[in-house]
Amino acid sequence: MLANITARIVMIDSSAFQGKKATYFTLGCKLNFSETSTFGKMLQNLGVTTAQKGEKADICLINTCSVTEVADQKCRQAIRRLVRENPGSFVVVTGCYAQLEADEVAKIDGVSLVLGSNEKANLIQFLSDAWTNDGRENTLAFRQKTKDIKSFAPSCSRGNRTRYFLKVQDGCDYFCTYCTIPYARGFSRNPTIASLVAQAEEAAAEGGKEIVLTGVNIGDFGKTTGEKFIDLIKALDGVEGISRYRISSLEPDLLSDELIEYCAHSRAFMPHFHIPLQSGSDTVLKLMHRHYDAQLFADKIYKIKEVMPDAFIGVDVMVGCRGETPECFEETCAFLDRLDITQLHVFPYSERPGTSALSIPYVVEEREKKSRSKHLLDLSDRKTEAFYRRYIGSEAEVLFEKAPRGKAMHGFTRNYIRVELPALNADPSLDNKIVGVRLGELTHDKQALKAIIYK
Repeated sequence: MLANITARIVMIDSSAFQGKKATYFTLGCKLNFSETSTFGKMLQNLGVTTAQKGEKADICLINTCSVTEVADQKCRQAIRRLVRENPGSFVVVTGCYAQLEADEVAKIDGVSLVLGSNEKANLIQFLSDAWTNDGRENTLAFRQKTKDIKSFAPSCSRGNRTRYFLKVQDGCDYFCTYCTIPYARGFSRNPTIASLVAQAEEAAAEGGKEIVLTGVNIGDFGKTTGEKFIDLIKALDGVEGISRYRISSLEPDLLSDELIEYCAHSRAFMPHFHIPLQSGSDTVLKLMHRHYDAQLFADKIYKIKEVMPDAFIGVDVMVGCRGETPECFEETCAFLDRLDITQLHVFPYSERPGTSALSIPYVVEEREKKSRSKHLLDLSDRKTEAFYRRYIGSEAEVLFEKAPRGKAMHGFTRNYIRVELPALNADPSLDNKIVGVRLGELTHDKQALKAIIYK
């Protein structure tokens, strides 16, 4: 049963939630993790506790992703697993896959409520209404058409992490040929700068030291309010108590020189950027309908390194998309090899129903996609290792995070080098503290530097 309606305002009976246990499962991006954490906090305020390992949950919340076909499969598997592990529980599915395939999700045995992108902003109201009137025969499923997705679900939460994730924007107007995210999350929209500053101040009051700015296309901030992203950055930089900010992902055409210069001299914005490239071939970038060419991207990297030589720069790359001939892939490899970047996030192209990329004739075989992915991942490993080695023997400030039992305690430097303390030296009192360390040799997996605390 698919209902194309908006949320009804209902009286929330908190007594119905008292003593209940919930479990949460998130797939996809940092934005999803931020939203799930906020949902969990809202339920906690109603008296719901988190189910521990081995405990049956009364409520299961799955926040889904649909960036690839593999992501869709993982969503279905996760839903079925949680239904199986928590028989009789109230299962809520939300997120991008729930928006795009609400009918399919509703057909999965055990699912109680499916909420699309518009409705998840009122998740607690929908859950309260459905929970207190449980006894219906059919799963309730809600979604809106893309043009009608207008709600914004605020989110500034850390869950069980040290860093807070602040949602500053949602939706996207770009409609790249391979992507379904605009259909899943709607058009670009945002809250006011004042409201985001207030959330950052609340995080500081709770003892937060670091905030990561998240969204779908955060550089597009301001479409709703007429404000500018650079003004948001300046306002957040003035929040007392927050020592560090990181910008999760920023489109190269929206990464202005003014923003780069400001971050280089700001109080709290770290020398750390994540910039999606997708391809180093202009031919492929045009097929993707990206908003820049390879030279513009290179210019942004040069600018960052000019004013922040120590900056960590992560780059998204898609391999095997339609139209990516061997010659185009070689262009991408050569382009990335000569750029002073730190790490590649490599994604194989996945066919998405309804996207215009399906009309592009040249198709890359799956085996070739895997080969290309491995080639770029190997390049990424070499670049990351070389970046880390530059800092062996130097001093740095690290924000440490609580370590799972028996695991090495870890944290990150200002420029996002992962640092580990041996398990024997793990000190719970270091959690959420910025500590001076001397950076030692690479760990055995070369994914971090060992460290010795000196102050």
